[in-house]
Amino acid sequence: MSTTADPVALGVNSPVEEALLAKTTTTVANAIAKTVAVISSTVSSSFTTGATPTPTPTSPFTSTSTTTNTPTPIQSLTPTLEDAGEEKLSVKDLSQALQHFGIVDYLVFIAMLAVCAVIGFYFGFIEKKQKEQKLADKDGGGAAGVVERRGSEALDYLVGGRQMKVFPVALSLVASFVSGISLLGTSTEIYVYGTQYAFILVTLVISGTISWYIFLPVFCNLQLTSTYEYFQLRYGAGIRNLGSVLFILGTMLWLPVALYVPAITYNQVTGTGIHVITPIVCTICTFYTCVGGLKAVIWTDVIQSFVMFGSILAVCIKGTFDVGGLGVVLDRNVSGGRLNAPEWTWDPTVRLSMLSVILGGTLHKIQSSDVNQVSIQRFLSLPSYDHAKRCMLVFTLLLIFLLSCCSYMGLVSYAVYHDCDPISTKLAAAVDQLPSQLMMRTLGSLPGLPGLFVSGVFSAALSSLSTGLNSLACVITQDIVRPLLKKPMTERQTAFWLRAVVVVCGFSCLGTVNIVEKLGQVVPLATSTAAVSMGPLLGIYCMGVGLPWVKGKSVLIGSLVSFLVVAWICVKAQLAQMNGEIRYPKLPVSVDGCDYAYDNHTVYETIHGYRPSVRNLYHLSFLWYTALGGVICTAVAVLAGLIFGWEDLNKMDPALITPCMRRFLPKKNYKAVNMQDLFKRKVEIETESPS
Repeated sequence: MSTTADPVALGVNSPVEEALLAKTTTTVANAIAKTVAVISSTVSSSFTTGATPTPTPTSPFTSTSTTTNTPTPIQSLTPTLEDAGEEKLSVKDLSQALQHFGIVDYLVFIAMLAVCAVIGFYFGFIEKKQKEQKLADKDGGGAAGVVERRGSEALDYLVGGRQMKVFPVALSLVASFVSGISLLGTSTEIYVYGTQYAFILVTLVISGTISWYIFLPVFCNLQLTSTYEYFQLRYGAGIRNLGSVLFILGTMLWLPVALYVPAITYNQVTGTGIHVITPIVCTICTFYTCVGGLKAVIWTDVIQSFVMFGSILAVCIKGTFDVGGLGVVLDRNVSGGRLNAPEWTWDPTVRLSMLSVILGGTLHKIQSSDVNQVSIQRFLSLPSYDHAKRCMLVFTLLLIFLLSCCSYMGLVSYAVYHDCDPISTKLAAAVDQLPSQLMMRTLGSLPGLPGLFVSGVFSAALSSLSTGLNSLACVITQDIVRPLLKKPMTERQTAFWLRAVVVVCGFSCLGTVNIVEKLGQVVPLATSTAAVSMGPLLGIYCMGVGLPWVKGKSVLIGSLVSFLVVAWICVKAQLAQMNGEIRYPKLPVSVDGCDYAYDNHTVYETIHGYRPSVRNLYHLSFLWYTALGGVICTAVAVLAGLIFGWEDLNKMDPALITPCMRRFLPKKNYKAVNMQDLFKRKVEIETESPS
């Protein structure tokens, strides 16, 4: 049974203003007027009373509404409407009415994409030509002077010539780590489950400190291009190949998720289909990554970071102002039970416990943002270890600030929708479209700001996509292609392979976006898909720098066992979620204050018919996946050491072990060398070796 109002003839892609000018029937006029009342009711009530509206008692199978006699049209779609009629707007028509992306918004969005393309063009053609000219002048001209020195193509394309600055690299790390998944998924997570997930901010400090002291000294000292070269130095070629394959697999699984998330936001605010916008954005991103290399990626990330910060702050500030201030936001979240902490329990199947957030979250953050190929490649683009340490500090602080803003946006979302849940009424077609609903409600009447928000979400996606593509080019070329060739690649061959990998991987992501649509909420999805490869890699990294006794054969066995176990759990858990077999407890929501018509039976079943499922192994918290993979890999490798034996520490290079563990190595006589001089010497060797 449904009491949904008859649909109003508003085209999916038509601006609201065109519908107003038409006014062909009284029904259309009343429906549009009602839209104004819906959008302005919460704001006007907040300014007049600053308190939660009194809900109207309802029956489970009757539509609900709260009558506002004289709404203040602060958030009106148009300022010239008459009093609203009695006919209520349907969910479909209200959703269409909110799709009013104006000309200014499109210009803002196009400008962001254009700037990214221009930066790629500059570093791919103009800056490269200037460098070639400098080399020609330095060498006295001639054909030999124009040809770049051996290794400089890969050095420039993959690590920016190791001459990047601290602040741009820190911003690039933030933009790469905070994808559209984090921008949208974090606020949705807070809205649905409360502030439990916000405790992940503590793990950023812990993981950053661990990486500062344990991992960075090793990788910055070695000055490698690919972190999997370290695997070969420490374990042998077999582990290097395994690590490369795991990284490629994990990245190719994760990139379509990062591309899908902003597409649903664009679809929400413009009505444009997901599979229309994703090829356009993917093409632009692939272009500037392909031609510009890491320099283009980092500098586009800088621009995109400012857009991200600006868009999130705009929604948070305007949303807080609209509901009546910070006090109202906090009061409504306290009343709704959103200000909560993770459970204190040892049960690993609890979705977010304090143990899973602090311990599991820390291990996940170490692998995802501090010691993987994407991050280390950026740290290695800096001139020295001191620069890398400063970059780690700035990166951690900026990341904490941005994720705090994303978490607060979730609190603002609940303050706005505390009495009319758009997820239950299906006003938000997908769970992760909630932030875009909030944005259109708070910023929709201000030209350019919806375009800024969408640009911010796409900026996060573009930075993650470009970073992933650049890292894939590094790993595939340096760890897969180069070892297979009998002769070293020429500069021309290196340039071809690097760019070919970017193009192929970039467009292959488009084919898997269809699958991502059906896989559920993006934060758990992204975490679980990445954990399939990140868990074993975490174990390999930790044993490499911290357990010098473990052999490569033992690590290989541990990695394979870890991969199979984590993959089995993640796939089974994701399939169970798709089939509705896994249902976690959710915090209560209300639709008592809705001023539009919806399918009452569906809403009642969504709110009152929802029951958490019985927990089993596949209910394992998504924050445990990476930690579980790392622990299994380490435990199995140590046990395998009883069979394969232990590494001869007399042959172990101390540079491969973290400084705090070098005390366990046999004492040898070493000559002290200033680290800054060592870095300079390595750069000179890489850039000035004859071809």
